[in-house]
This record gives sequence, structure tokens and C-alpha cells, in this order.
Amino acid sequence: MSLFRDDGIVLRTQKLGEADRIITLLTRGHGRVRAVARGVRRTKSKFGARLEPFSHVDVQFFARGSELVGRGLPLCTQSETIAPYGGGIVADYARYTAGTAMLETAERFTDHEGEPAVQQYLLLVGALRTLARGEHAPHLVLDAFLLRSLAVNGYAPSFSDCVKCGMPGPNRFFSVASGGSVCVDCRVAGSVVPSPQTLELLAALLTGDWETADACEPRYVREGSGLVSAYLHWHLERGLRSLRYVEK
Repeated sequence: MSLFRDDGIVLRTQKLGEADRIITLLTRGHGRVRAVARGVRRTKSKFGARLEPFSHVDVQFFARGSELVGRGLPLCTQSETIAPYGGGIVADYARYTAGTAMLETAERFTDHEGEPAVQQYLLLVGALRTLARGEHAPHLVLDAFLLRSLAVNGYAPSFSDCVKCGMPGPNRFFSVASGGSVCVDCRVAGSVVPSPQTLELLAALLTGDWETADACEPRYVREGSGLVSAYLHWHLERGLRSLRYVEK
């Protein structure tokens, strides 16, 4: 029997029995972890209130054996709130739907339990903090998070130079299958021709240039969101259920 302590973001919860829940977290040191929280569905449980989606928590686990992720689910025996991001997210529909898409994306990119994914974890913490504070439009925060999640997992798109031959940009065409911008000579079937302002917006979101992103016109924001969604779906091989509810 071993005790483990880590901090993480609650991604989702599932009912178990009459009073328990299975909690899925993305943790700093152990990646994605599923654990059983006993009695958290009882109305008087303060413990359960800390283990809701979007919560940033410090958690203690009790596991059989020397590894946190093993043959059985560990028990979540204690939790302390680090930051209750849910309070600034769930009361606003646009923030809530964007945040839900972030949680689903983080879970999909960490499909192997127990494998550390520190960059993805830190990216999620920062995105939820920004979303909860309302510093930028929720759909822009979401698109920035999706692009950076793709980048830290090895799928960074190019929005300027040609991804095939390296011709300096800007280039007119964009190919989801090829990995981003392509020149006239390298374009392939299925390439699209987005507005230059759209590609500029996406490059700004990827690099954190919020001054450019916040000033972008809505039509380019919508076009950019479509490209981000298509690019994400291509690399995940199936879509995110939560994206269909996001306000654009």
C-alpha cells in the first residue's frame, strides 16, 4: 500500500454506486489518473464539492502496490483546492462550453494513464485561469489552447512558410492533411484558400500575440475556428463532442 500526492485539474466525474464517484484528473506528475472518491455524492460532503470539473486541486491518493496507476483504481482520500476555476466558468455559457472542450481535448491528448504530460498540464491550467478571469473572448482562448495542445503533442501547424518545401510565406493555400500553409507548387487536393487575416490570427493565437487576436474581425475569427477544428479532428482521427456546442 502506498500514498501519493499530486496536484491536478479535474477533467470529468462518473457516478459509482450510490454515493461514490470515479474522478478523472490530469495531474502534474502522473499524467491522467482515474481514482475512486468515496461518499462524495452525499449532500453534506465538502470533499465532493472540491472534486468538480475545472477544479485545480492538491490530491492525496491511496494505491495498492508501488505505482499510482496499476491494476486497480486508487482511492482519492484527501483534496485541497488550489484554484476553483469552475466558479468563473460554469455561470457563463460561452466560457462553460469552451472550457468543456478544453477538458475533453486534454483527456484525448493524454490517452495513456500514468504517463506524465507536464506541458499539457501547464497549458490546461493557464487556459482555464485565463478563461475564468474573462481576459479574452472564450472562443479565442479555446482556439489558442487547441493550437498549443497540437503543438506540444508534435502537430504544430505552419501559418506562413510552406510545410513541404519551406518557401517563405505568406502562402495562399492551407492543407489540413499536409500540416498547414502550402505554396502554389506544393498544394494538394483539399487545400483551401483562407483570408490572409485568418492565418495572421491563427499565428497570433499560437504565439500568444493577444493584441492582434483581440483586434481581429469576427468573420476571420469564425474562419479560423473552422480551420482549427478541422486540423484538430484530422490529428485526433475523430471529433470532439463538446465542440459542437461552442459559441462562435
